[in-house]
Amino acid sequence: MPVRMQEKPKFKSKIKRNDQVVVIAGKDAGKKGRVLRVLGEKNRVLVEGVMLMKKHVKPNPQRNIKGGIAEQEATIHISNVMLVDSEGNKTRTGARIEGETKVRFAKTNDVAIATKGKKK
Repeated sequence: MPVRMQEKPKFKSKIKRNDQVVVIAGKDAGKKGRVLRVLGEKNRVLVEGVMLMKKHVKPNPQRNIKGGIAEQEATIHISNVMLVDSEGNKTRTGARIEGETKVRFAKTNDVAIATKGKKK
């Protein structure tokens, strides 16, 4: 009888793609950037200009790739970033319904965070 791996419970992230965030822990603490990608299964985010790593790249003339040492972003744990409100301060988020749409808002200044609206 095969052994089944237990699945982790899916984490509902309050940070979405294209959000402005600030890093609150780690070697890049204090840096601000835009979220490029959210990896929900691993609870990690890819933030523009944060956690830069050097990667050795082989040249590939077919794909027009020049070889050398390239810098690229690595993922950072979602608990180490915090959303930035319209004034540039760290904030937590809440959700409310305005009219027909569900809106995320910053708890610090109660201003809605711009997102693609979901109908409810």
